[in-house]
Amino acid sequence: MKRSILSFAFIVLVLASFSFPADGQAVPPKDQAEAVLQKAVQNLGGEKYLKITSQIGRGRFSQMKEGVVVAFQSFIDVIVFPDKERTEFKGNGVKSIQTNAGNIGWTFDGDAEVVKIQNEKQVDDFKRAIRTSLDNLLRGQWRNEAKLTYVGKRQATLGKRNEVVKLTYKDGMTVEFEFGADTGLPAKAIYGRTSADGEDIKEEDRYAQFVDVGGIKSPFIIDKFTNGTQTSRINYETVEYNKSIPDSIFTKPSNPKELKKDLKL
Repeated sequence: MKRSILSFAFIVLVLASFSFPADGQAVPPKDQAEAVLQKAVQNLGGEKYLKITSQIGRGRFSQMKEGVVVAFQSFIDVIVFPDKERTEFKGNGVKSIQTNAGNIGWTFDGDAEVVKIQNEKQVDDFKRAIRTSLDNLLRGQWRNEAKLTYVGKRQATLGKRNEVVKLTYKDGMTVEFEFGADTGLPAKAIYGRTSADGEDIKEEDRYAQFVDVGGIKSPFIIDKFTNGTQTSRINYETVEYNKSIPDSIFTKPSNPKELKKDLKL
């Protein structure tokens, strides 16, 4: 009797991990997860989205405290997929730059007019940001590094639930992504990190205001929440795709004064 009850319980658990469409056939969780990604890709632009090679975004970055903007800077963010990025911030007439290309990176402090090579932690932070990005998920750049699973549905707003998938990397890092069940568009990325003093921190990137740019939809607002409190907002004003980007902009300059000029693209 005890063995038959345990066997029945196991069958229930297995069946619960599948969904049953109208035709009565079970859909494996892996296929469910892939279906969520495919739907999102199609809603973001399909092949046009997948064929993006570069992105230039301009806008405003705001730091938040207790729901109020306490500081903001204009920015230009240049990405060449999959792993090159240069972001320039400007506030009160002072520029700062962070640039990464694969395993190397450098920063520019406009106040001191100093260029520094990024340390190992800074490079690791950049790689971590790639792991948690929508582009990494939807373009499948994780496929040799992580496992994709379907988590299920999660309450979003009143009467609406998001579809949730999860990436589990070989080193144990996990990232959950939520997609609107009705729209299929990305809603959130949820992941954790450990602070310098050993505290576990939960972070969320929330996506909003999707704008169509030449047949490709992109979130023009990205809000960052740390342990449930909003800490920043990225507000894009313009986004351009597939422009030719010179490799030289990712190379550390020999003369820091060159960096005081505006980036021309």
